[in-house]
Amino acid sequence: MRVIHGFDELQAHLGQELAKSDWITVTQAQVNLFAEATGDHQWIHTDPVLAAQGPFGVPIAHGFLTLSMMPRFFESAISMPCVRMGVNYGLNKVRFTAPVPVGSRLQASLTPVQVVFLPDRGYQTTWDVVVCRDEAVKPVCVAQLLVRQYC
Repeated sequence: MRVIHGFDELQAHLGQELAKSDWITVTQAQVNLFAEATGDHQWIHTDPVLAAQGPFGVPIAHGFLTLSMMPRFFESAISMPCVRMGVNYGLNKVRFTAPVPVGSRLQASLTPVQVVFLPDRGYQTTWDVVVCRDEAVKPVCVAQLLVRQYC
C-alpha cells in the first residue's frame, strides 16, 4: 500500500504510476448479485450453461461490475491519512477493452494526472486507471476517474 501524505505529494507524482491494487477475484456470486442489483440478467453473465456455448466459453463479468470495483482497487492501493471523506465525481472516459471471464483475477494500476484545489479544504483528482486480468495481454478496462476528497 502506498501512503500519500497530502496533496502536494500527490501532485509531485502527476503522470507517474503511483500504485497497483491488490488482486481481486471475480466470482459468479458477485456477477449474479450485480445482475440482481442492476436488472441486467443477460445469459452471457448469469447462465454458466448457456455461456459455455457462447463466444467466450464461460460467463463473463458485466463491464459495469468491473467499473464498480474502482473503490476496492483504490482502497487496497493508496492511503491518504489526511483525507476524511472522498466521493466519486464522475468519469471522463471509460473503455471495456477485453472480457472478464468469471474466475479472473483483476488488478488496477493508478496514475494521478491532475489535482485541482476546491473550496472547503477539498481536492479533485483525475486518475488514469488501467485494469488488467492475470495472464492477459491487454487491459480489460481503461478509465479516467474523477474523485473529490476532503481533508
